[in-house]
Amino acid sequence: MAGEGMFLYWGSGSAPCWRPMIVLEEKGIKGYGSKMISFSNKEHKGEEVMKLNPRGQVPTFRDGDVVVNESNAICDYLEFKYGEQGTRLLPTDPAKRALVLQRMHEVQNLHKALIEQIVYYIWRTKPEDINQETLATKKKEAREELERWEAYLKEQGDGSFVAGKEFSMADVYLFPTLAFAVRGKLDMSKTPALAAWYATMEKRQSVQATWPPHWKEGPGQDLFVGV
Repeated sequence: MAGEGMFLYWGSGSAPCWRPMIVLEEKGIKGYGSKMISFSNKEHKGEEVMKLNPRGQVPTFRDGDVVVNESNAICDYLEFKYGEQGTRLLPTDPAKRALVLQRMHEVQNLHKALIEQIVYYIWRTKPEDINQETLATKKKEAREELERWEAYLKEQGDGSFVAGKEFSMADVYLFPTLAFAVRGKLDMSKTPALAAWYATMEKRQSVQATWPPHWKEGPGQDLFVGV
């Protein structure tokens, strides 16, 4: 189905931006407009984005007269509007949906542990001011959170997705954050079930079609060594 009237502002490598892009692919929505903004040039604070999103953040999304700006809200909006189209991302069965919703919202814990606690600390602190003991504590907490997701996948069994045997919105929410960490040299050998899930997800058409352009140009920083 064509996505005329839709427009998405996004940033390459941003986990929040990547989520709705995967959903758009899974729903088979084509022909929507999009613009990759430059974070380094602060284009997310430019007039073009700010008139739709006063917070000056991306993703910023418009569907006709409807404007939705929070990453998860965009994903939920698309599933609500196009639930019967493409891949169903929220099960109709109440119990199955409950698990998907639980995992969807739990992803924020991993995102916080990896991105907010480690990446932002490293990026926003002068190298000479980084406290190695503090960083080690943050990495230990991130490892504990990763082990929680490893346990979830082991409970599901081989060949499963994050919230059951079928691909769902929970997988959409989780993958971009974990992919950012893998690019940052996260050692996935410590979590074999999570590594197997990642390998499956990495090959998925919707993921390949939306892979961050600048990631194809070279490796990322060593942000997660020792996690």
